[in-house]
Amino acid sequence: MGMEDFDELVSSLTPREDNEAISSYQNTTAVACPACEQPFDDMVVCKNELTSLNLDMELDLCTTIHDGNVVIFTHKP
Repeated sequence: MGMEDFDELVSSLTPREDNEAISSYQNTTAVACPACEQPFDDMVVCKNELTSLNLDMELDLCTTIHDGNVVIFTHKP
């Protein structure tokens, strides 16, 4: 995913959380996941080399790498 594509994707999402470890965004407009092309629920950008995510529900996940950071797209089954 190129920088221009990533910036366009982020601009289409609603910011939810931004801290040292992660940035998270909610997909409120049914944007397609770049990995599976289905609408996703949330996008999480992991900023640290090691990051732990606590999930409170079962989710399907798609991933990619952008600018050296892992990007996770969540899909509620």
